[in-house]
Amino acid sequence: MKVLVTGAAGFIGMHTSLKLVQLGYDVIGLDNINAYYDKSLKYGRLKELGVQQEDIFYNKVIQGKDNFKFVELDLTDAGNLMALFAMQKFDIIINLAAQAGVRYSITNPNDYIESNIVGFFNLLECCRAFPVKHLLYASSSSVYGNSSNIPFNTDQQTDDPISLYAATKKSNELMAYTYAHLYHIPATGLRFFTVYGPWGRPDMAYFLFTKSILEGGPIQVFAEGKLQRDFTFVGDITESIARLINLPPINESLCRILNIGNSKPIAVIEFIQILEKIIGIKAIKEYLPMQDGDVELTYADTKPIEELTGFSPCTALSEGLSKFVSWYRQYKHL
Repeated sequence: MKVLVTGAAGFIGMHTSLKLVQLGYDVIGLDNINAYYDKSLKYGRLKELGVQQEDIFYNKVIQGKDNFKFVELDLTDAGNLMALFAMQKFDIIINLAAQAGVRYSITNPNDYIESNIVGFFNLLECCRAFPVKHLLYASSSSVYGNSSNIPFNTDQQTDDPISLYAATKKSNELMAYTYAHLYHIPATGLRFFTVYGPWGRPDMAYFLFTKSILEGGPIQVFAEGKLQRDFTFVGDITESIARLINLPPINESLCRILNIGNSKPIAVIEFIQILEKIIGIKAIKEYLPMQDGDVELTYADTKPIEELTGFSPCTALSEGLSKFVSWYRQYKHL
């Protein structure tokens, strides 16, 4: 089957593309390679997929390694996106392209409307024009807001997002439901819980902590490190996605939402202690108040996805962080 992975130069997108290529899928990766963070990291990820920076031209499909191809394209470019669908006749869509970051959404709201709302709408329109067997798309644990219903389950209400990023992800779920209902597009929304691992995003806390600790600088610890997060290793995310591809929803609505998390929330201060032990250096901590848009706790109920696929994330935090730190040292030539 032919699979489109959007956001393929991103963190989860690269790992998902690698996983699917290994499983024998024909994969076309799409990314706009924007400047939200250092582009060299994105080009480095693409190199892992056999794509060289000098070969990339906008709206040109180029060959990577094995059965992977890549096209630089923005989801807001509706005309060229529709033309790509017409030419490729995709079976499966995995939408991992989005403007990420809770705090960044407070200072740069327009980027979230363009990427996460307009871009996703264009993708849905393409799926309507050229029907697919299954649309899987990234949502986020942030849609739960500061819910007191623990652990978070997909049956509870998510009507109180506390950041624009969360609001756009909730909007994606509603849009997908509407298109599934009206145009019979089987759609699965995936609420990711604090994904980490090699080739991660440099704006994420674990990446920033590692960089600062190794450089001898201070790390910023918000809310005294008491915030709890359900850290989920990227390899568990890709395994879950791979198992879901051939399991489209067959209920009346043709639409469902699933959590993908480790179901073991841990306080950020404890997370830092594990990281310190792995690196072998004590962090210099700068304590700051809780930031706007942050939530106090994330905790995934993963029983539905486990019952559906026979798998739920299981990588221990110490194991996953060790893999990240090893990658970081190698990537930075330390």
